[in-house]
Amino acid sequence: MKVVLDPVHGYIELDDLIQELLATPQMQRLRRVRQLGFSNLVYPGANHTRFEHSLGTMHLTSMLTKNLDSIEGDKKTEIKAASLLHDVGHGPFSHVTENIIDRYTRRRHDDVKEILGKGEIREVLNKYGISPGNLAKHIKGETSIGQILSSEIDVDRMDYLVRDAHYTGVAFGVVDYNRLINQMNFYEDRLVVDYGGLKAAESLLVSRFWMNTSVYYHHVTRISEAMCSRAVEYMIENKELDPLRLRQMDDIDLVAAMRNATGSGYAEELSRQLDARKLYKRALYVGLEDVGKGVLRHRDRIRRAEKEIAELAGVDPRYVLLDIPKTPEMLEMRAMIKTDHKMIPLNEASHFVSILQEAHMDNWRMGVYSLREHCEAVGKAARDYFDVKKATKQFKLSDISDRKEKGDFRS
Repeated sequence: MKVVLDPVHGYIELDDLIQELLATPQMQRLRRVRQLGFSNLVYPGANHTRFEHSLGTMHLTSMLTKNLDSIEGDKKTEIKAASLLHDVGHGPFSHVTENIIDRYTRRRHDDVKEILGKGEIREVLNKYGISPGNLAKHIKGETSIGQILSSEIDVDRMDYLVRDAHYTGVAFGVVDYNRLINQMNFYEDRLVVDYGGLKAAESLLVSRFWMNTSVYYHHVTRISEAMCSRAVEYMIENKELDPLRLRQMDDIDLVAAMRNATGSGYAEELSRQLDARKLYKRALYVGLEDVGKGVLRHRDRIRRAEKEIAELAGVDPRYVLLDIPKTPEMLEMRAMIKTDHKMIPLNEASHFVSILQEAHMDNWRMGVYSLREHCEAVGKAARDYFDVKKATKQFKLSDISDRKEKGDFRS
């Protein structure tokens, strides 16, 4: 048994199985894949990687399974290994390239059966009599114990919320995960939180809300990710990058490929702008109340909308980037709270949590980005294209206080 010192959880124990899995090239690659993509352009400390997140998730899994006598020893070993390997399918810059990889290969980051079933990882798993197929199912949350790793409230999000807050310096990532873990159990084959863990579950939801607002959907992060994604798409379309190879690359590989892209030089231009933090600017940045939910239909035809906006603005389509996030949702609200031998959803058990979904919707933003010199023309064209009429209303923390005073806590 060895230990490593983690800045978030303290000392983490590594048994022989975990040590051998960590030594595989597939896991070592994660040392070179940033957890938060380009968020370090906003928060300079956000340079942590999928590697330490994987360690932290494995550690929390070990803490949780120690309290669960209903899980047999071999299954505890499986879910522990699965938690360490759960992010091995991430491409460079994590979620930045995920949709592109999915579009060309039909594999999401949790589709890891192929990765676990060959090479060094398979050799280690075979040595310890562990089925790669079982681990792949656990990672996707397709088994009962897989809920520990992938469900409404799981150890994966517990670690990344605390870890991302630590490295960004954002003060909203306070999650009482020790209390939460001690109050989690299986009831009727479902992972639930006992009523005594309600406040800890609330802390996780509040942390998720503020991290979404301050970090994950920060406009600089969204702009830089859109620029990187467009460069990658352009290289794939021009046969300069193999999407199957993309999934195996790390951040360093992708940056080098972008810098050395030939073609028309568009990908290389975007790369230079990212290197120098000379980012596109917001030509239009509006909420759902300004454009209506109908705008979401454009998510399936982004490039077409960009081209039409560019034509209206009289600019090169390459200098219009459209960012339409998916419909806001907080899956954690569906977590079940066990009280008096019955289960109720978290948003029904907590009045405070019940208003967070509405606030989350208020923080959704669609962005149209362009070079500074084109922003005025692109902004006007985008407003006409999406028929934007109203001014943006930003959700504020004071809104919660006002509603509390008025007793307006709608579920």
